[in-house]
Amino acid sequence: MSASYRFVEIDALRGFAVMGILAINIAAFAQPEMAFVNPLLSSHASNLDIAGWAANFILFDGKMRGLFSLLFGASSAMVIERAVAGGQSAAEVHFSRMFWLALFGLVHFFLLWMGDILFLYAGCGCILYLFRNWDAERLVKWGVIAYAVGAILLITDLAPLLLLAQEAAQANPPQDVLDRIAEIYTVMGTSPAEIAAETARISGGFATLLQYKIFHQWSVPLENLMLGPIETIPLMMIGMGLYKNGFILGQENPATYRKIGVAMMAVGLPVFVALAAIAHHQNFNTLWMLNITQAWSALPRLLMIIGYAALLIHLVQRFRDSLFVQRVAATGRAAFSNYLGTSIVMTFIFYGWGLGYFEQFGRFELQLFVVGAWLVMLLWSRPWLSRYRYGPLEWLWRSLARQRAQPMRLS
Repeated sequence: MSASYRFVEIDALRGFAVMGILAINIAAFAQPEMAFVNPLLSSHASNLDIAGWAANFILFDGKMRGLFSLLFGASSAMVIERAVAGGQSAAEVHFSRMFWLALFGLVHFFLLWMGDILFLYAGCGCILYLFRNWDAERLVKWGVIAYAVGAILLITDLAPLLLLAQEAAQANPPQDVLDRIAEIYTVMGTSPAEIAAETARISGGFATLLQYKIFHQWSVPLENLMLGPIETIPLMMIGMGLYKNGFILGQENPATYRKIGVAMMAVGLPVFVALAAIAHHQNFNTLWMLNITQAWSALPRLLMIIGYAALLIHLVQRFRDSLFVQRVAATGRAAFSNYLGTSIVMTFIFYGWGLGYFEQFGRFELQLFVVGAWLVMLLWSRPWLSRYRYGPLEWLWRSLARQRAQPMRLS
């Protein structure tokens, strides 16, 4: 098989994932950071905004990031496989890619947006290399086990917060309980003073925000690496396994994808609906929300990630030659450019160094920006790739990793 051969299934899945990630990230661009967990922490919390949070939580939250992680594992396996087939050093090719990806991630974090995942992916990708020679069954088995262990650790780690919430809900709660909760809220940045300070920073100038990141948030990319063993590396291992057994390449029959997709969604989707209902019942208490969004949702999230992968592959199989699937696949081929491009556009719209619309829109209204960005992705990617081999940032990453400018224009 040619080293330039494209799998439409992987490209289309990546396209769906990068579009879906924006549906979640839009709140983090336009509202205080912890409003991502608790929608009431934003100044916009109408019934429509709460409904918008619920829809995103049920359908997209963590699932699109998880799908992206699966695809990163699959793509890494493909790159390593093709390097070996081409007589290149797999280690040199892989770690050069990870090195430059990490630098892209740091530039993204400090100059644009603190929600970067590229540095995390680069770090996890370095560990992933250790599993390159494992067979598909072993990769999937231990990826699932590692993910389940990580989920259990999250549940046990965050459960004590519920005891604090229960004690604080009693009549005349002890002062030490209130003090501990206040301290947690301050550390998390959910106190009114912290949210006001965050809003002022983001609404201010570029230099002020950059200075704050350099002196106060310089360790955040390193701290985010702790998510690696809990979620990201296990998902990448599963993705690598699903590449090796052909599942993520669309090599199973359509009935299999449909059966797996429906089964996974039938279990995972009702759990997320129930979790959203619990969140509403608890009036979005932040201590409850941390448990609901970070811990309790982890295991059903894995089911929905696999369910999405299966159903979307089934969709691609049925409509492979349709204009829509071709445009989504092109969006996925240029996913790196689309991911960083949305950060540039959205920070310009919402941050003070741009148009300054931070905290000017509720979650429901923000979805209009998401739809607009989706249309741009779908409209530019395919025409560009009909003329050029790579998206602009894909070309830059590839050229840096290979230490020479890659041919860009198609003959």
